[in-house]
Amino acid sequence: MSFVQVILAAIVLALVLAAVMSIAWVLWRRTGNAGWVDTAWTFGLGLAGIGSALAAMAAGDGSLARQLMIVALIAIWSLRLGSHIAVRTSGIKDDPRYAKLAESWGEDAPRRMFWLLQMQAYASLPLALSMFLAAWNPLPELRFQDLLAAVVFGIAIGGEALADAQLKAFKRDPANKGEICDTGLWSWSRHPNYFFQWLGWWAYPLFAIDGFADYPWGWLALLGPAFMYWLLVYVSGIPPLEEHMLESRGRQFRAYQNRVSAFFPLPPKGSAS
Repeated sequence: MSFVQVILAAIVLALVLAAVMSIAWVLWRRTGNAGWVDTAWTFGLGLAGIGSALAAMAAGDGSLARQLMIVALIAIWSLRLGSHIAVRTSGIKDDPRYAKLAESWGEDAPRRMFWLLQMQAYASLPLALSMFLAAWNPLPELRFQDLLAAVVFGIAIGGEALADAQLKAFKRDPANKGEICDTGLWSWSRHPNYFFQWLGWWAYPLFAIDGFADYPWGWLALLGPAFMYWLLVYVSGIPPLEEHMLESRGRQFRAYQNRVSAFFPLPPKGSAS
């Protein structure tokens, strides 16, 4: 794969993501619920990744078995997360993160929201490129590294599903109304779902990297987990969610912050383990 091919692929992926986020903007305008933005983003990014793998199959480059694994993993990720967000969105009036932004923008909210979503589209390019580079690895046979990628992904998807299930069960119990979930994985990390979401993106560099001589572009797949970490920890994940929790739960959530790790699962402070 040449430098020109990588640039052309990046341009195509950027255009696809921009189109997806334009659809997300229309959904927001029609429903008034910005939660559908993240739903559209998840399914759109999944389709971009699957399309990359199918294109690699059609070109006859690389291992068909590896490409089929990548298609399966992307589909599992996209369907699980997308359906989870869709169910959550259908039960709320609006996503508090986007709602706060729209309120601050006033009458200019439609225009500014459109450009915010376009920025998200282009910013998501490292994720789409990570999947693309994994699928286009030209090595013709499977390696232990590919199997390790599948194991990492399995742990990530299982951990994220478990975290979501634990939070759902906690909220379902009337006795926990107004309380903060600090059981199970949520007693070790304030955002275990985000941690496992990030962990899953390490599968694509494992699929893509094959030394420097044969496929040097594979190293660029590391941009995927690096970008996801930055996004979740510093931008649209933890900061706005915890700001909202502090406004609604105050001292109770502050105590939870002081006791439990923000991202990486660690024994809570004061724990004997």
